[in-house]
Formats: sequence, structure tokens, C-alpha cells
Amino acid sequence: MQLDIVNGDNQKIGSVDLRDEVFGGLVKTDLIWESVVRANAAERRGTQMAKNRALVSGSGKKPWRQKGTGRARVGSIRNPLWRHGGVVFPPQPRSYEYQLPKKVERGVLRAALAEKLAHGEVVVVEALESKVVKTKAAAEMLRKLGIAGKAVLVDIKPDAMMARSVRNIPGINLVASSKLTARDVAEAEKVVTTKSALEKLQEALA
Repeated sequence: MQLDIVNGDNQKIGSVDLRDEVFGGLVKTDLIWESVVRANAAERRGTQMAKNRALVSGSGKKPWRQKGTGRARVGSIRNPLWRHGGVVFPPQPRSYEYQLPKKVERGVLRAALAEKLAHGEVVVVEALESKVVKTKAAAEMLRKLGIAGKAVLVDIKPDAMMARSVRNIPGINLVASSKLTARDVAEAEKVVTTKSALEKLQEALA
């Protein structure tokens, strides 16, 4: 499989070879879904909380004697059965994060990229660099590359000027190739990557 390499004006300047054994396999959409769910779970705050009977303010004294009053027996006003009492098994702050096996994560990223390649949604550029911090110039470059919606820009080491130029453009995400996830790829309409970053990814996912 070959992809064209273009410059900032979307003019072809070369091509790059992709190995079919890496990006030509079966796309397992169920694993992509599992990886996206894991990434979303890791970002949950997990700060919800309710008080149990040990945390509720109030006296620990027995309200009335056990027998002889004709009323139901009770040991504390913090009883979960009472109004303003504690909650039984309340939610507590916790982390929702969990991990998938490393081989699964590599396979998921490989499948996500393979799906984008199959639909022609990967653009390979010579470089993702900017000489000045200017959002208008970065937006114009993306327009020439045919990027109109959400896109993820991938480079081995993101250029600082480029990062500052695109950070105010809605739907544009610039990431390092080593930090790229299946969710980044799945959520984007287009993947714009440098030749060096694509080769690095192919080497890591082989």
C-alpha cells in the first residue's frame, strides 16, 4: 500500500510505503469500542459521595429505652431508616480507571488506523511546522489539505509554534505519535500525520 506525501499546499512531493501485514488486517470494531470506553472511564472524576451512618452528624445516644414505651426499638437517630439518617452502602470517591493489555491496545490502535486508511481519511504531510504563532495561517493550511471538521494531527515531537497555532481551532488535536490513542483516531474525521510519525507508528505496531 502506498500513500502520497503532500506539502502545506497539498501538492504531491513523494510517497510512503505501508506494510499490508500491519494495516491491512481485519478491523475489530468491538476492540476499538472497548478502548474508547476505557479512555472515557479514565477521565471520570469519581467525586460523588454520600454519608453513611458513621459520617452523619448527630448524637449516638439511644433515643429512648428499649422496652416499655410502645414504640419501635431504635438505637440511634443516625439510623438509615430515619429521615436525615445515613445512607446504606453510599457511593464513595473512587477512580474508574482500568487497563487493557498492552498487546490489545497496540492492536486497537492498528485497527483504528487501518479503518481510516481503508476509507481514505489519512493525509501524509512533509512536516507539521509553523514559523510564527498564527491561527489564521494554520487554519488556511488545514483548509488546503481538505480538513473541514475534526482532525488529529500526529508528529513524532509536536512543534511548539504549531501547537500554539492550532490550539484555538475547534476539533483540531495535535498529539505526539507515542501518545496517540485509538480514541483520538476514532473521534477524528481525518488523520493528518507526518511521514516520520507514520513510519514510527508502523514500526511500533508491527
